[in-house]
Amino acid sequence: MAKKNFVSNSTESTRMFKNDFLESLTKVHFTVPLIFWIPVILYFIWKAYAVGEMSAGSIVLYFLCGLVFWTLAEYILHRWVFHFEPKSKWGQRIHFIFHGVHHDFPKDRLRLVMPLSASIPLASIIYFIFYIFLPEFVLAAFFAGFLLGYLIYDESHYAMHHANFKSGWFKKIKDHHMLHHYSDPEKGFGVSSALWDVIFGSGFPPKKNKEGS
Repeated sequence: MAKKNFVSNSTESTRMFKNDFLESLTKVHFTVPLIFWIPVILYFIWKAYAVGEMSAGSIVLYFLCGLVFWTLAEYILHRWVFHFEPKSKWGQRIHFIFHGVHHDFPKDRLRLVMPLSASIPLASIIYFIFYIFLPEFVLAAFFAGFLLGYLIYDESHYAMHHANFKSGWFKKIKDHHMLHHYSDPEKGFGVSSALWDVIFGSGFPPKKNKEGS
């Protein structure tokens, strides 16, 4: 069992920067990613269809591929990037800013979705990595699906911490995520889906899932 860290149930959290501007970049309302990224998704779909002259069927196919690929990227980022804990003080500081603060203050309403100050640079880097391997217009359709997957993840994550689901799929993934926070942070890395936890063996035993529901 992993060592249990400090966990606050406050809807606010600690200040991370003395500078007010830098501090403001760490907080965001859950609607902001929707407002910013939905037009970007629509632009990439338009680009694939109107400029790239791809068929609707091809766009849907690559869009769905991007959506599914996001679930793997989400798992990899959460498990091996966000939960990588450096030994240096500087590295620990970076880790706390990116993810540690969320585990210490899991109910902070303004730090449950990724701020644009982080998501835009990260999306840009990922886009140019994909650009190495995919043709321009295929990438447009694929990346639109990838970004939708990200939005589903971000908004689902907010809902898991602030909505009360009585039954169904959302209750199952909320239970899965709550076990990650309050039982063992070294398991249950899938947020929008537990699929890759099953594949990589990092999920929770069925009995434990039942106890957490």
